[in-house]
Amino acid sequence: MLRFAAPEVSVTERPRLLLIGPSVGSLDAALAGIADVEPVSAGAAEIAQRLRTGQFEGVIAAPDLVAGMIDRFHRDELIISHIEKGLAVLDSTGTVLWANPVFRSGAPGEPVGRTLFDFLGSDRVSIEHVESANGRVIAAATESDDPADPLSPARRGAATALRVHCPANTEQPFIEIDVRPVIAPDGRVNQLTALVRNVTSQVVQQQKLDALHAAGRELAGLDADQLTDMNVEARVELLKSNLRRTIHDLLHYDTIEVRLLDRKTDELKPLLEDGMLPEAAQRVLFARPTGNGVTGFVAATGVSYLCPDTADDPHYIAGAAGARSSMTVPLKFQDVVIGTLNVESPRVNGFGPADLQFTELFSREVAAALHTLDLLSAQQVCTAGQSIESVNKEIALPLDEVLTGASVLLERLSEADPDAAVRLRQILGAARQVKDSIAQVGRDMTEAPAAGNQPLLGKQVLVIDSDERIRRMAHLMLGRLGATVETAGTGADGIALASDADYDTIFQEVKPPDMGGYECYRRLRAACPSATVALTTGFGYDVAHSIVKARADGMRHVLFKPFRQDQIVRAVTEGDTARAGATG
Repeated sequence: MLRFAAPEVSVTERPRLLLIGPSVGSLDAALAGIADVEPVSAGAAEIAQRLRTGQFEGVIAAPDLVAGMIDRFHRDELIISHIEKGLAVLDSTGTVLWANPVFRSGAPGEPVGRTLFDFLGSDRVSIEHVESANGRVIAAATESDDPADPLSPARRGAATALRVHCPANTEQPFIEIDVRPVIAPDGRVNQLTALVRNVTSQVVQQQKLDALHAAGRELAGLDADQLTDMNVEARVELLKSNLRRTIHDLLHYDTIEVRLLDRKTDELKPLLEDGMLPEAAQRVLFARPTGNGVTGFVAATGVSYLCPDTADDPHYIAGAAGARSSMTVPLKFQDVVIGTLNVESPRVNGFGPADLQFTELFSREVAAALHTLDLLSAQQVCTAGQSIESVNKEIALPLDEVLTGASVLLERLSEADPDAAVRLRQILGAARQVKDSIAQVGRDMTEAPAAGNQPLLGKQVLVIDSDERIRRMAHLMLGRLGATVETAGTGADGIALASDADYDTIFQEVKPPDMGGYECYRRLRAACPSATVALTTGFGYDVAHSIVKARADGMRHVLFKPFRQDQIVRAVTEGDTARAGATG
């Protein structure tokens, strides 16, 4: 057994000894004569607490008990050392006290004795979120936290997630740190644990997604007035120029071909090509699963196709000189194939799953741009219905501005100036009557659409989005589905509209330009309790966790841009069902 020699003390000052585990038998009587012995169970937590607070001069334990404790310690250390994530123990100031091998491999040098962020070589630290005691995300930070001290929430006792940029570390410049407080018996935070993981691949992927979305926003490239003055050929040349630039600069593909599907004949007509053989560019292809190359197969099935080796593929027909592999994706708008995008490489297995993922995402933006520029119907005879739709497209946003301005003023003057409020309500009614009258003229001049083609007929929908292109597309798509649409560019304008109208559904972008997404969501629900509120998002990261918070409040639908028809119909119709069930 272990014995710690007791120091020589006076008769009136006896040393205190801690006895771990069971009695040591014959040693009890000898110890009782010279010291005060206090027993404690063999539980690690209780031993640690007594040692921290007891001021003992020595510890006594049986040899087999000590051997077992050392064995458990060795086993625990072995487990921690083999954790795939970096783990470090910090003091309350953020200085590293201990680190496992994975953490040490994250940067050169010895981490112990250095602050966490100094060792990692970080130049930028952001607080992603802070958790309450029950693990619920409560905020990115609070007023009591120092923005210059990212560890302050953890020292306050809250688990904290940090995103750190380490520019000198080329292998893992972006890392995520989960900081957890170690709370002492007296309630103070005396240490912190930091669990570190490399998130560079996720961050780089998100940056590519953001770049894709930004490129998609710029594809159409001109405002409505400019497009009105352009003929079909000019519009096509505009899109071809923008497509070439974005495909080369963003996706880094040099050999490309884009074809559009003629729905009447199923012919895939060339729109643009770079680097293709002349005979390939002029080849007549149809959307058929056989006999029309990979492009025809993709257009017929609506499924992307990776050709790893052109020498051994039954569908491949020569497209580019020296091509050894190809990748072809369908261009889809509202889940309908409208064309194909094909790229080729001089290397076998030149394209992988990551290339396919980003090309498919980009193809959605290409399809949206094709639709926005109206390339698919530009050569068709202009009917009365198309003329009405064009008028609607031109006046929709200006009328929305009138509605928004009147609603904001009404909100301010409804009590202070009743006469002005009456006039503003007349303006609102007149503006809405103009929209209804144009829609009625369109219905009178064209054949009434089948009921199944307008599943949202009679529905009132509000769309809040800072992107004018999205607002225009919302008018076009929702109008074709039969809904009455109003839009707003800011959260405040949307709330003003919602306060004076009875919408069935409100689509709100996840982060309006003038307020927090969750704040806007709550105020919309309060302003128009009968409406279903759904959040919309592109590829950006939801930093404030507005979607998580809104889902906790009962939100059912999140829509991704560009909108899909089935998503919109489901959000409106299922929202109505949910409300009916809740009130019934």
